[in-house]
Amino acid sequence: MKKSFILLGILPTILFTQQLHAQDTVSTADLLKRIEALEAEARKPKEWDASIYGWVRTEYSFDSRQSAYSREYQLNLYPLDEKLDAKGNDINDTGASNFLAITSRVGIKFRGPDVWGAKATGNIEADFFGNTELNKSAAGTGSTGLLRLRHATATLTWPKTAVTFGQTWYPTFVPDVFPGVVNFNTGILFNPFGWAGQVKVTQKLTPELSFSVIAYKDREFQTANAAGASANSATFNSSMPTVHGQLQYKSKSITAGAGAEYQSLQPVIESGGLASDEKVNSEMFFGYFKYANEKIIAKLYGISGGNLHHLVMIGGFAGYENTNGIESYKPTKTSAFWVDLASAHPKIAPGLFFGYTKNSGTDAGFKNLYMRGVSGNRILDEVWRASARIDFKQNKFSVSPEVEYTAAKWGDLHPEALAKNNLKNVGNLRGTVRVMYSF
Repeated sequence: MKKSFILLGILPTILFTQQLHAQDTVSTADLLKRIEALEAEARKPKEWDASIYGWVRTEYSFDSRQSAYSREYQLNLYPLDEKLDAKGNDINDTGASNFLAITSRVGIKFRGPDVWGAKATGNIEADFFGNTELNKSAAGTGSTGLLRLRHATATLTWPKTAVTFGQTWYPTFVPDVFPGVVNFNTGILFNPFGWAGQVKVTQKLTPELSFSVIAYKDREFQTANAAGASANSATFNSSMPTVHGQLQYKSKSITAGAGAEYQSLQPVIESGGLASDEKVNSEMFFGYFKYANEKIIAKLYGISGGNLHHLVMIGGFAGYENTNGIESYKPTKTSAFWVDLASAHPKIAPGLFFGYTKNSGTDAGFKNLYMRGVSGNRILDEVWRASARIDFKQNKFSVSPEVEYTAAKWGDLHPEALAKNNLKNVGNLRGTVRVMYSF
């Protein structure tokens, strides 16, 4: 009887324990299912995704001679011609320097759900390089350190076709093939530079070969202003955008391409008090090549055409007087090439750059000359630049010293917008140290 009583007392305890164990087993299985569901959800492609990138960049630069420049002496173009005072001293034979961080930048890349069967991606990028000049030629007016839009694009990508809308690099600036120099001038005068509002269609012909057609309008970087014109009015007045075509081959180690474009601008709508529809029409041709492996990066680029002012190169156009009182226009011709050789070492990477550009003038008989590289009755004949650099890199941090020499040949203005007689060679030695921390 006593044993039965004890068993009756223990039995409920045993049954309760088993019930708890069963409940615990169910909870664990439930938990595992939830974990598996979460993992499956995590493996699914995100409909929306975004990543932030950019860098803090400071440049310390020193020049031996006064130069034509932009943006607080950050971007040097070419050394200024000899300018003698009453005692025969060259006023421009004096140095300059600046410490600037205005090329620091930030950007965001993002993607979203497919659109009409295409992968949809976008990009917005800005820096603090501003677009209002502050220098003595602008009578001390302007602003510095303004936030500036560099890129703002949306791209739809199908298996063989991609369409890009928005503002991005000029088509002649090839992101895979540009000088690796330390100076923020990025090979300016020898390599095109700048961004433009555009629509771009790229068609893959083979896995390595593609053809792009681009229609664009100048914006921050623009052609020179004719008499009676305002900033960028030549673009505003033109109903036709610049049309560009480019063929590119790209493999693991080689990138090569060639392209051409046609531009028709209307500098003014009024000339001499009369309605004007005169255009400055120009063509441009260019080609490039890059070879890269684990040890070396070699790049080569060449360009030739008319009215390349908007690409931050020398040149522009000339104005001609006509019997009807309306000014007509013709482009000046410019050619340029550059070569860049660099080490591909991940820690210490030296590099060399050389660039050359030539002013080939225009037809004689012009009354006005609207171009970069002219000063009064003096004009540039040619400019060349050589530089040597070393990149010291550690993770996302780098320190890069560079020595750069830019030489310019000036001469008296010839009737064909060439430099003739009283030729003078001047040069500027720039030393730069760039410090960057990327994210």
